[in-house]
Amino acid sequence: MKKLAIAILLSLIIPTALFAAEKTITVGVTPFPHKDIMFIVKDLLKKDGYDLKIKEFTDYVTPNTALAEGSLDANFFQHVPYLENTNKEKKLDLVWVAKVHIEPLGLYSKKIKKLDELKNGAQIAIPNDATNCSRALRLLEKNGLIKVKPGELVTARDITENPKKIKIREIEAAQLPRTLPDVDASVINTNFAVEAKLIPAKDAIVIEGKESPYANVIAVRAKDKNSPAVKALVKAANSKEVKKYIEKELVPKGIVAAF
Repeated sequence: MKKLAIAILLSLIIPTALFAAEKTITVGVTPFPHKDIMFIVKDLLKKDGYDLKIKEFTDYVTPNTALAEGSLDANFFQHVPYLENTNKEKKLDLVWVAKVHIEPLGLYSKKIKKLDELKNGAQIAIPNDATNCSRALRLLEKNGLIKVKPGELVTARDITENPKKIKIREIEAAQLPRTLPDVDASVINTNFAVEAKLIPAKDAIVIEGKESPYANVIAVRAKDKNSPAVKALVKAANSKEVKKYIEKELVPKGIVAAF
């Protein structure tokens, strides 16, 4: 009789525990503005019965690896071209499910105030990952500093015209703010610029426009894209509350909504 009672008790506890686990969503983010936006999403998900666990990363590689290996349910730190390139390089099966915001790439400097102050042989640091490297070179090209051959992914070796003989240094994105004292200018992702107390709308010498195709997205494993948890996450991330937060708090810092 006692064994029967224990069996009945376990039958009640175990499904409850499993349900609780299913109602937890673990998302990997980089600090600003991804973590900040996810705190708004966390409050919204509570209304749908989900507990959002936010895990912070400081690089652009680990969040996709962690997602593919299953220690995350989603991540939010990258734009579409970066995700597509990572899938190709690492043979991952990750997909994006929601566009949330755009972080314009900007050119910053502690030595010059405008582009025509750049001297011959100036050094400019840019991100070293494939997609942001291409993006940075296109920004420099758009502003008349260089010309680069056609193609989706280009590097400094693809520069075809460089009248000022600018020297390009490819550096890990997170480290770019630290290069400012040592180079003439750096092309920096908005999230890392803000962490370094730079204000994109004020401090960037040149910056990408709203037409940038590099929307930051929520990514998940392909097999999970239609799960109830992912649908709830997408609903919250593309909500009017998140859009209002971006418009009020982030637009002044150069970040715009992508939905």
